[in-house]
Amino acid sequence: MAYLDEYLGTWTEQAARHLLRRTTFAPTHDTISEALDIGLNATVDKLFTPSPTPELPLKYIPDGIGKDELDDPEVHYGETWVNAAVYPVDVTPKVRNQILRYRSSSLYAWMIKQMYKETISITEKMVLFWHNHFVSESQIGHKEYVYQEVLRKHCLGNFKQLTKDITIDTNMLQYLSGYKNTNKAPNENYSREVLELFTVGKGDLVAPGDYTNYTENDIIEMAKVLTGWTIKSITLEDSLTSVFNNNRHTKGSKQLSHRFNNAVIQENGEDEYIDLIDVIFQNDECSRYISRQLYIWFVNHEINADIEENIIEPMSQIIRENNYEIAPAVKTLIKSEHFMNSTACIIKSPIDLILSELKGLGLKIETSSIKEEYDTYLVIYQMFADLEQSIMHHPNVAGWKAYYQTPGYDKIWLNTLLLPKRHHFCKIIMEGGRLNFSNYSVTIPPLVNVIELSSKATNPSVVNDLIDDMVEMLFNYPISSIQKEKLKDIFLDGFTEKDWTDIWNEFVADYTNPVLQQNVDKHLRLLLSAMVQMSEFQVM
Repeated sequence: MAYLDEYLGTWTEQAARHLLRRTTFAPTHDTISEALDIGLNATVDKLFTPSPTPELPLKYIPDGIGKDELDDPEVHYGETWVNAAVYPVDVTPKVRNQILRYRSSSLYAWMIKQMYKETISITEKMVLFWHNHFVSESQIGHKEYVYQEVLRKHCLGNFKQLTKDITIDTNMLQYLSGYKNTNKAPNENYSREVLELFTVGKGDLVAPGDYTNYTENDIIEMAKVLTGWTIKSITLEDSLTSVFNNNRHTKGSKQLSHRFNNAVIQENGEDEYIDLIDVIFQNDECSRYISRQLYIWFVNHEINADIEENIIEPMSQIIRENNYEIAPAVKTLIKSEHFMNSTACIIKSPIDLILSELKGLGLKIETSSIKEEYDTYLVIYQMFADLEQSIMHHPNVAGWKAYYQTPGYDKIWLNTLLLPKRHHFCKIIMEGGRLNFSNYSVTIPPLVNVIELSSKATNPSVVNDLIDDMVEMLFNYPISSIQKEKLKDIFLDGFTEKDWTDIWNEFVADYTNPVLQQNVDKHLRLLLSAMVQMSEFQVM
C-alpha cells in the first residue's frame, strides 16, 4: 500500500481529534463532534472551504490622553485603523510612536483572535505556515497587515503566485532591503533568500559557488532582475505602495546557470520579476522543497529516504501537476494512511500548546469591552512570545528554529529554559496566578471551567471512567496504569473513590450550591492541573 493512499481505518473520535489538532488550532468538543458526524472526506472538504473575510483590527485603547489612553487623530476607540494614515501627522514624535505601537499590538491580538475563533478550517494554520516560510518584519502595523493579507489571500492557493506577490510586498521589500537594490548598488539579500529559503532550497555544496540547486552567480543575476523595485516612500503614506523605477533597473538580459537550464531572463521592465519567478518554478526542486516544509509542519521532521520516495516525491508530483496549487497535495497528505497513523510525534509549538489548553478545553473569551477583549488576546500573544514563538517577530529570516534546525527540530521547544516555563504557564492557566513575562506581569484567574469540561465525560461520577475520558480528551492516546494511579491519588487528595461518587452526585442534585461547586472544582482542578503539566500534553 502506498503511503499516500487514503485512510481506510475507522473514523473514530480519536482520528477526528488527531486530524483537527494538526490542521487547526486546538479543536473543541463541538468541532470534534461535528467532524465525527460528517466523516473524514466531508471534514477535509470543510477544512479547505475558504473562510469569510474577517473584520478589520480595531483601535482598542480608549480615546484621550492618559497612562492607558491614546490620541489617534484619525481613529476613535472601536474603529479600525487600517484605513487611516500610516504615519499620523500633526502629533508629537512620542505620540506617533505610541500610535504605531498600539496598531501593531492591535494586529497581533487580531491575529490571535482569528486562531481562537476558527472552527473546522485550515486557513489559520496555513496563514501561520506561510508566515514562517516567507518571514518578514517591519513593526509598522499597516505594512504587517498588508503582508499578512497577502498570505491570507493565497494560503490555500498558488505557491508560485504567492511568491510573485510577496516579492514586491512592501513589508518584504523593506525587511530584506529589496527597496535598496539598484543597478548602481546591487543588494542580494532577497535573491539569496528566495532561492535558499523560499523556493528551491540550498542543497549541498558541490563545487565552489555551486550548490545542489543554484549557484552564487544565480544570486547575482537574479538580484539584477529585481533591481528597480522599491517603496514609493519609506516614511509617508506611500510606504504601502511598491513601485518600479526603470532608471534604477539593470538593463539587458541576465544569464542563469545550468541549475536553471542556462535560462536567460530577457529585459522586461517591471514584469521581469514575474519572468524570473516562472523560471525558478520550472525547477522541480521547488515542488520537493515545499513538500518537505509541509510534511514537517503537518507530520514531523523525520524525512528519510523512504519518506522522500513514498511521500515527498508523490506530493511534489501532485503540486507540479496542479501548477503549484497547494491544496490538492495537502488534502492528499492529511487524508492519507501515513498521516492518520503519525500520532503523538510532534512536540506542540507554543501556539498549539497554549491554545490546546485554553481553546481546546473550552475557554470562551467573553469580554465586556473591545479593550478587555484585545488585552486578553495580547496576554495570550505574550505567552507565545515568552515561549519563543512570537508572531511577526521571528529570530531570523529562516523562521522558528523548530522547523529547520537539525538535529533538534521541534525538540528545541523543550530546552532547559522553555520546558519549565511551558509547565508553569499551563499550571497558571488551570489554577490561576501571576504570569511573569519578560517585559511585564499580569495576574489571571483560573481560565478553564473544569466542571463544564468534566460534564462532557461519559460517566464523571466514577473516578476511573472520568480519568480515562480526560486522558482521551487531553492526550488522545493511552497512558500507563501507573500514571493513572498517580493521577487518581492527586485527584482524590485523600478521599476514596466512593467519596468522589457521593461528592459528584450531591453536586448534580444541587449544582447551584457554591460550597458543593467549590468542592467539585477543587478535585477536578487538581487532576487537570497535573495532566496539563505531563509530558503527554506536550505532544500531538
